[in-house]
Amino acid sequence: MSSKGEILKRIKANQPDLVSELPDLKVLGSEQFDILETYKTVLKGIGGDPVEVANYNEIINYIKSNYNLEKRLITTLPELSEIASLDWKTADPHSLQDVELTVIKAHFGVAENSGLWVTDDILGQRVAPFIAQYLAIVVHKNDILRTMQQAYDRIGNMEYGFGTFIAGPSKTADIEQSLVLGAHGARGLIVFLLD
Repeated sequence: MSSKGEILKRIKANQPDLVSELPDLKVLGSEQFDILETYKTVLKGIGGDPVEVANYNEIINYIKSNYNLEKRLITTLPELSEIASLDWKTADPHSLQDVELTVIKAHFGVAENSGLWVTDDILGQRVAPFIAQYLAIVVHKNDILRTMQQAYDRIGNMEYGFGTFIAGPSKTADIEQSLVLGAHGARGLIVFLLD
């Protein structure tokens, strides 16, 4: 027998016993902290901007005050049709190259990393949050979970074709170790925390 075969034989003979059940990780969600404040702090730390709002009218007023309405704004939310287009979901994805702001809704957020879970059924088009200059995501305050473990428990049995967590604006520090925002996606992220 070759030395390689001998090594593989010894490894096979010395395998640990198989564990039939996964460990209980519920302890990971048992930490007590202010979920909303943690979410906002983490989001700010990675370059995003949390904005607490009571209703969609406050979102409309914020967008009117902070974005140029002459530029192209798109949304998947009928409540925002006054300021953003709803008729882009079946357009050629390449036609979205000039979008200034995309506004979508998240299923839920995660306090420990400020991630927001979105799936293709609420995105309109998969490219929408990544091609716009700026991105705004609406999430209900009571839909923010403490940990990723709780997030994985929630999405474990969901049916979706595409899903991703979005946290903060696009960023990279690969080039000369300088942080660059918007390198391969939105330059800014506003998270509207809805009552």
